[in-house]
Amino acid sequence: MTTVTVQIPDDWPATGERARAVQDGLRARVVLDEPGPPPGTGRVTGVDVAYDDARDVVAAAAVVLDAATLAVVAEATAVGRISFPYVPGLLAFREIPAVLAALEALPCAPGLVVCDGYGLAHPRRFGLASHLGVLTGLPTIGVAKNPFTFTYDDPGAVRGSTSPLLSGTEEVGRAVRTRDGVKPVFVSVGHRVSLANACAHTLALAPAHRLPETTRRADALCREALRSVTYPA
Repeated sequence: MTTVTVQIPDDWPATGERARAVQDGLRARVVLDEPGPPPGTGRVTGVDVAYDDARDVVAAAAVVLDAATLAVVAEATAVGRISFPYVPGLLAFREIPAVLAALEALPCAPGLVVCDGYGLAHPRRFGLASHLGVLTGLPTIGVAKNPFTFTYDDPGAVRGSTSPLLSGTEEVGRAVRTRDGVKPVFVSVGHRVSLANACAHTLALAPAHRLPETTRRADALCREALRSVTYPA
């Protein structure tokens, strides 16, 4: 496995005002009219990030799985300084430099990228999955643990049941039941994938647990990388 150091771009936004302007500039580039790769084919990559704010350290992981077998194909991590303060709605600016570094360190193409977070299910319709997709050109989806600020009716109790995730009357994603009787996850389009396909990928990646295997493995790996960081406070 490769571990690299995160390099924060010189022009990376330092204020909320600047970050929102960047979001506004990139949002129009999101592609919503492609279905994306078929579930169970090719490679699929989970990305996740862990922080130690006391030491100003971030660690990101990218874990590539064979989409058919869910076997690990490749792994990479990136560690460095936190690139942006915590601001609701601007989380991508804390995560993207580290996630990009981990993706670039992979020895193979990632295929579909699954983010532990949001895509269009975001107050400004440009969450981490959309931001990452536009910057890389890769098909991306967001699979979140909670519905953020949006509303939904509880889907049916059976695995595979879904219900719209709503901002008023606008569907910004779907609540997806990945295990019988267990709280759903919240799926949204990032870039170059349809919502129906994003939900199908989520179910294919979660054969035994609530969260997709991409998220579970990337979460464990980034936490392990964070524990190994020796930066001083």
